[in-house]
Amino acid sequence: MTPREILALCREHEIRAVDLRFMDFPGTLKHFTIPSQVLTEKSFEEGFDFDGSSMYGWQAINESDMLVVPQPETAFIDPFLPNTLCLTCNIQDPITRVDYAKDPRNVARKADAYMKSTGIADECRFGLEPEFFIFDNVRFDQTINQGFYYLESAEGEWARGQFSENPHSNAGYQIRRREGYFPIPPGDILHGLRNDMMLALTECNIDVEAQHHEVATGGQAEIDIAHKPLVQAADLLLRFKYIVKNVAARAGKTVTFMPKPLWGDNGSGLHMHVSMWKNGETLFADSGYGGLSELALHAIGGILHHAPALMAFCCPTTNSYKRLVPGYDAPINLTYSFRNRSAAIRIPVHSATRNSKRFELRFPDSSSNPYLAMSAILMAALDGIQNKIEPGPPLDKDIYDLDPNELDDSPSTPASLDQSLQALRNDHDFLLRGDVFTEDVIDTWIWYKTERDVKNLRERPHPCEFLMYYDI
Repeated sequence: MTPREILALCREHEIRAVDLRFMDFPGTLKHFTIPSQVLTEKSFEEGFDFDGSSMYGWQAINESDMLVVPQPETAFIDPFLPNTLCLTCNIQDPITRVDYAKDPRNVARKADAYMKSTGIADECRFGLEPEFFIFDNVRFDQTINQGFYYLESAEGEWARGQFSENPHSNAGYQIRRREGYFPIPPGDILHGLRNDMMLALTECNIDVEAQHHEVATGGQAEIDIAHKPLVQAADLLLRFKYIVKNVAARAGKTVTFMPKPLWGDNGSGLHMHVSMWKNGETLFADSGYGGLSELALHAIGGILHHAPALMAFCCPTTNSYKRLVPGYDAPINLTYSFRNRSAAIRIPVHSATRNSKRFELRFPDSSSNPYLAMSAILMAALDGIQNKIEPGPPLDKDIYDLDPNELDDSPSTPASLDQSLQALRNDHDFLLRGDVFTEDVIDTWIWYKTERDVKNLRERPHPCEFLMYYDI
């Protein structure tokens, strides 16, 4: 849509408020709202000012003024706020009008531009499979003398013997641990809510492919988004999370995209189906392994080669690494395979059509900033293509059943966020090409994640430590 069409849309739908949204550096959606009459055609060039020093990792107090510049192609009517239009914005310096280097959306736009400048491809598409949990009630706190969390779910097996006013919780159909994949109602008591989410998403111009219950108990869900070019895919994932959380809140429930909220059950990932295109034709289909082209296999080689560094963006929380443990369908070995879901990269087999050829990257999760994570993945894939990095032999056996000696030559995912950040320190030159990521972006990310995530957890007593050590 053009700015003029946006203004016509506002008149047609009696829009009275315009919500300006952008993503901060860590990956949280932010917004402020203006009256609709303030939005003009010039607004899409001139932008609106805000205080950048109040955003983590951005400007200092003495250079705080920044601009949000609304992007007309991102418009949608908010289904939860009355008479409100939402616009995603880019961030600019108000003096130079240069796009801000630490604006995550700007990083993604630069990654897309760099890809096109190489002549390799003109589109990198991402199909997304966000997984999340739907709980009935959540309580948690961390103070000087206590630390706890408490989760309630009417469908969890732990609810089987509890009294509850929820009519579903005592019906005897609770899903057993790790047996939540594809149950039908009445066992799947959240089917109706997921349908409400799916319909709200489609009404807000998100192409949904399917919705279903996932493997874990406690209301684990998945709703799949059709593949889109990089920047658009990241935009839509932010819209997705906003809509899913608000549909749940409207039903008196709560959604979390935290990778591993339940101990002893499957965690939530963000599987990414990646493909590259040029002139409307896929570049990934050929007669190689899994029906892939040599270019696609080199892209896999680049991603596997840089995977430990990529995980600093794709798995950016300390909780991410509680998901990446043996036995819960999460990829812990950096390998690739045709059909095999225990590999870090899987080549799907369910469709033989040429344009469906892609690979599925399985280690990312939805705690990631999608603009930064997808940009880093694209840069690693391009490095693999440019330098013809071979992915090595595939691993077509069940990784979880292999003898440890058979995995000696297969590198593992980092075991902690600290290790991934160290890998990023040692391996980030490929991200700097085309000025996509800058040294400042890399340094700020490592600093922020070390200070706000790694140290925060490292310095606090854990409830499990009392279980193990109180009587020592």
